[in-house]
Amino acid sequence: MDVLWAAGDDGVMTVREVHGALVPGRDVAYTTVMTVLDRMARKQLVTQERDGRAFRYRARATRAELTAELMHEALSDFTGDDRGQALVAFVGDAAAADLDALRQALAELDR
Repeated sequence: MDVLWAAGDDGVMTVREVHGALVPGRDVAYTTVMTVLDRMARKQLVTQERDGRAFRYRARATRAELTAELMHEALSDFTGDDRGQALVAFVGDAAAADLDALRQALAELDR
């Protein structure tokens, strides 16, 4: 996902391009990259578009959007007091900078 998020203007990459971006730092097989991208497409984390014989991939959501979705999914398992306790536990472990960002986001929502 990091490679797709860091992609250029349109954010669309082939398996070969993703593999090429990963190879300098990792020893990963082309087929492994292909398999992972295909699985991410099935999980709807990326979109998969046919381009001739190849596929082109794009992140379905930004990093922030995906993180928010995951947090909503995790919270959906809780109800009532449990939900509040989960939020308190999450915020209780947050760093000062994260708390400042949360306060700022809540203030923007109040406007």
